[in-house]
Amino acid sequence: MTPIDTFILASYFFVLLILAVYGWHRYYLVYLYMKHKHEQPTPASRFAALPVVTIQLPVFNEMYVVDRLIDSVCRIDYPRERLEIQVLDDSTDETRTIAELAVRRHAAQGLDIKYLHRQDRSGYKAGALEAGLRVARGEFVAIFDADFLPKPDFLMETVHFFTDPKVALVQARWGHINQDYSLLTKIQGILLDAHFVLEHGSRNRSGCFFNFNGTAGIWRREAIADGGGWQHDTLTEDLDLSYRTQLKGWQFIFLNDHVAPAELPVEMNAFKSQQHRWAKGSIQTFLKLMPRILRSNQPPKVKAEAFFHLSANLNYPLMCVLSVLMAPSMIIRYNMGWYEMMLIDVPLFFAATASVANFYMVCQRELYPKTWTERLKYLPFLMSIGIGLAVNNTRAVLEALFHKPSEFTRTPKYGVEGRADDWATKKYRQAVIVQPLIEVALGVYFTATLFYALANGIYGTVPFLMLFQVGFLYTGLLSLFQQFGGDTVVAVAQRKEA
Repeated sequence: MTPIDTFILASYFFVLLILAVYGWHRYYLVYLYMKHKHEQPTPASRFAALPVVTIQLPVFNEMYVVDRLIDSVCRIDYPRERLEIQVLDDSTDETRTIAELAVRRHAAQGLDIKYLHRQDRSGYKAGALEAGLRVARGEFVAIFDADFLPKPDFLMETVHFFTDPKVALVQARWGHINQDYSLLTKIQGILLDAHFVLEHGSRNRSGCFFNFNGTAGIWRREAIADGGGWQHDTLTEDLDLSYRTQLKGWQFIFLNDHVAPAELPVEMNAFKSQQHRWAKGSIQTFLKLMPRILRSNQPPKVKAEAFFHLSANLNYPLMCVLSVLMAPSMIIRYNMGWYEMMLIDVPLFFAATASVANFYMVCQRELYPKTWTERLKYLPFLMSIGIGLAVNNTRAVLEALFHKPSEFTRTPKYGVEGRADDWATKKYRQAVIVQPLIEVALGVYFTATLFYALANGIYGTVPFLMLFQVGFLYTGLLSLFQQFGGDTVVAVAQRKEA
């Protein structure tokens, strides 16, 4: 082999080995979940007199869902004299009028509901929450984003956990009101289910740190202040505050059995924008807090789990590197001999990908014991879309590593609850040109690589190549179709995904 061949193969297997390590970590999370799955949290006691609770609704340009949100929150079952609702509206469009009218309508019915509008978005969501907190009267603070529809019993199911003075946060699991809208929403639902059920469930019940998800949770106000308050030097203010607060010794509770329904993004670019914010924010939090975590007196398992949790998105740049190296490394190894390639390559790929399939399969079996086998057909698409996000999330990770500032870009919501609901003609649609073209180019690259593998009888790599091919083509082409295809093409694309 030439020195270049050696460098390509060494780089390829180094990247694949790291991805396999993170893959094995998913097995560990499943193990922790199964070990502690029957340890359901229960309140230490119940309040004799219910405490005052403030519900905060941070909003920015949400004209299609803000009225639905306010109506839903105002139906929450809690004594009116003990409940305050704040609509924290930073909007610059018609949302302001819609929200103000909704607030007046419910205030006329006797609810303590206030409309607070800021002239600027300093601090974005974190700034809005902090501003509302300064004038809030509640001892506890519940937060809901604009796409949520909390159930009437949310507060009664969560507030009694705070009879334990060490509890800082109670987080509910997210539900999905439009999961069956398209293939994209189905995949998002499965991704989020695993995040909550397996990641939150295993970390929380095994004594490790987990994070508030920015919505569908209720905080002890004292804990927010003790953790350092809402800060906006990362795009994931919720993750940042969660770790700072737990480092102070506060405890979090995750309620797997209480579900807060929400609307999933139906547009590929909106989904990418959300993933970009989460990926960039997690790496910003990793850089900000990981040294503090390592210096803390937390047990080694807590530190290790925090490292894997906060650094997980570093896998995306590695995925991009792997994508570029796959074709040349396959050609080099093919010339070395079929047996050597199978002996080393396939087991590592299997370790990196089978763990993903197992992770999401276990979650679906836990949530849908009667129908989970029917949902397994989505696993190949889930893995493909996860790969297809590599370009989008690599950009996010690099921006975080090089400290490139960016605005908090909220995820557009269109009030889509069923298949008949239209979104293609509504405002807030996002336009991105260069990134989808890169994704399509990578899809074409893997198509050519796939043909090479088939032509030379390298059949062991075909399933893995197809995951990359489908993932990049799907994410890239759907982004372009939804931007430029017109309403008819968008509707056809959605029907094909269903």
